[in-house]
Amino acid sequence: MSDYSPFIVFGIITGAIYGLSAMGLVLTYKTSGVFNVGHGAVCAAAAYGFYELRQNQGMPWQLAFLIVVFVLGPIAGLVLERLAVVLAPVSTAMRIVGTVGLLVAIRALLDLSFGDVGLVFNPFLSQDEAFTIFDATVSIDDLYTFGLGTIAAVALFLFFRVSRLGVAMRGVVDDPQLLSMSGTAPARVRRASWMIGSSFAAVSGILFAQNQSQLDINVLSLLVVQAFGAATIARFTNLPMAFVGGIIVGVLQAVIGKATGSNEQLQGLGLTVPFLVLFVGLLVIPRKKLVEVGRMVRARPPAASILPPQARIGVLCVGLAVLLVIPHVVGAKLPGYNVALTQVLLFVSLHLLVRTSGQISLCHFGFAAVGAAGFGHSANSGAPFFLALLIGGLWCIPLALIVSVPAIRLSGLYLALATLGFGIVLSQFAYSKSYMFGGGQLLTRRPDGFSDDKDYYYLLLAMAIAGVLVVLAVERSRLGRLLRAMSDSPLALTTLGTSVNISRVIVFCISGFLAGISGGLYASLFGGVTQDTFNYVQSLLALAVLAIAGSRTITAAFVAPALLYVVPLYFTQENAAAWLQLGFGLGAIFAAAASQGGVDDWLARGAQRNAARAEGPAGRRMRLSLGGTA
Repeated sequence: MSDYSPFIVFGIITGAIYGLSAMGLVLTYKTSGVFNVGHGAVCAAAAYGFYELRQNQGMPWQLAFLIVVFVLGPIAGLVLERLAVVLAPVSTAMRIVGTVGLLVAIRALLDLSFGDVGLVFNPFLSQDEAFTIFDATVSIDDLYTFGLGTIAAVALFLFFRVSRLGVAMRGVVDDPQLLSMSGTAPARVRRASWMIGSSFAAVSGILFAQNQSQLDINVLSLLVVQAFGAATIARFTNLPMAFVGGIIVGVLQAVIGKATGSNEQLQGLGLTVPFLVLFVGLLVIPRKKLVEVGRMVRARPPAASILPPQARIGVLCVGLAVLLVIPHVVGAKLPGYNVALTQVLLFVSLHLLVRTSGQISLCHFGFAAVGAAGFGHSANSGAPFFLALLIGGLWCIPLALIVSVPAIRLSGLYLALATLGFGIVLSQFAYSKSYMFGGGQLLTRRPDGFSDDKDYYYLLLAMAIAGVLVVLAVERSRLGRLLRAMSDSPLALTTLGTSVNISRVIVFCISGFLAGISGGLYASLFGGVTQDTFNYVQSLLALAVLAIAGSRTITAAFVAPALLYVVPLYFTQENAAAWLQLGFGLGAIFAAAASQGGVDDWLARGAQRNAARAEGPAGRRMRLSLGGTA
C-alpha cells in the first residue's frame, strides 16, 4: 500500500481537476445541446491569461485569479453562448466541425501570443506539507484543489435542485418555448450556464498548470479529453457524477501508470486511461442512455452545381492541365506539392466518411500513421514498393473494424468522441512501440526509378487521381446510395430491409484503407518518418480544413491538402503558420454556421429589412400607384 499511496493521492488531486473541467463541459452541453470540443482550449487560454497577469505583469495571484475566473471566464462564456446559438440549428457533424474550429483558432491565438514552446509556471499555492497518509505527502495546494472541486460539485448539485435558475437550466434544451411561457427567458438561462461553465474551465486550467508546473498548449488542450472520460462515467448528464468520474479517471491513471511503468511493452498505458475509459464507456453504456441533447438536424444536401455538365468537364480538364504543369513552374517548392498529393487520398477518404455517409472520424491521421508503419516495416523486410504500400493499407483494416464497432451502436457526437479517444490511445501508447515507429525514425524508400521529385510527382498524381476515381465510383454505386440514405435516415433504411451496420463497417474499412495508403505515400517521401509526424491534433485540423474545402468530392480532395500544405509554402513570414491555422479555425466555424443555409437566411433577412431603403421614394410612389402595398 505504501508503494501505491503516493500515486493514489496524486491521482485523486489530478482527478479533481479533471472533474472540475468535466462539470463545466457537461453543464454547457446539457443547456445548449452543443458539445464543446474546444473546451480544453478555453482551459488553456485561462491558464495563459493567469500566467500573463501574475508572472509577466506582476499582479498578486489572488487578483489575477479573480480577474480570470470571474471576469474573463464569464466574458468567454458569453462569446461561446453566441457561437452555440449559431451552431444549434446545424447537423451534429457541423457542430463538431465548428467547435473543432474553435479549438484550432484558440490554439493559434495562444501560439501567436506566447509562442509554441513550453513555459515554466511558478506555483502560486503553498506546496508545504499539510499531513501524510500511508507515507504519502499531502500538500496544502493539494487540499485547496480537492476542496475547491468538492465544494463546486456540491454547490452545483444544490443549485440545480433548489434554485429557480438551476431548474430552468435543466429544461432549456428540452422545451425552451415552455420555459419562455413560464416567464423565464431561455437565452438568459443559456448565457448563465455558459458563463458558469467557462468559469469552471478557467479554474481547471489554472489548477492543472499549477499541478504540472508548466504551460504547454498541447498538454492543456488535452485536458478536455481527460474530461471526456470523466463525462462518460457521468453519461454526459450528471454533474456531481462528472466530478466523481474525474477522480476515478485520475486514480486509475496514476495506479495503472505505476503498475505498468517497468514493463517496456506496457509503458504509456497509464496516459491512455482517460481515453480508454471514454472509448470503452461508449461501448458498454446502454444505447438508450446515450441520447444526444438538443434538436437533431439532418445535414443539408449539397446545392446543385450552377455549371452545366459540359462546363464542369471543361473545368476538370483545366484543373488537370494545371496539375500537369506544376512541376515545371514551382521550382524548389515542388516537395511541398508532393506532400499535398500524398494527402489527397486521406482527405478523399475522410470526405467519403463525413460528407457521404454522415459518420464522424477524429482519428484519420491515426490510420495514416498505421499505414506508414506497415509500409515502412514491409519495405524494410524486402517487399516491393507497391506491395509494401498495399500492406500498409491492409494494416489499417483491423483498426477500422475496431473503430466501426462503436459506429454500429453510436452516431454523431458519441461516435466522434469514440474515434478521438481511439486516435489519442494510438498516439500516446502505440506509436513508440517497435511494431510502429519504435521511438525513433522508421526508414522508408521510394520506388526504384523515382528518386527525382518531378518523376515522383507524376506517380503521386496518378495515384491520387486513381484514389479519387475509386471514391467517386463508390459514391455512384449502390453502396454510395445506401451511405447517403444512411446519412439522411438510418431508421428508414432499416425498414427497407437493408443492414445499416454492414454499410457502416464497409465505409470505415474503405476509408481506413485509403488513409493508410496515404500514410505510406507520405512516409516514402523523405526516406524516414517518426511518431511526431502524426500528431492527433492533425486529425482535428484535417476535419476543419475539409469543411472549408467544400462539399464536392473532387474539389475537397485537392483543395484541402493544398490549403494545408501548399499555401504555407508561400507565407514564409514569422508566425505565418499560426496565422494560417487561425484562418483555418475561423473558416471552419463559418463553414459550420453556413452549412444549413444560415448565412443565406441572414443575408435574405437583411435584404428584406433594407428593401424600402434601397427602393427610394420615386420607386415607392410608382409601386403604390400601380396598386402595390406600402
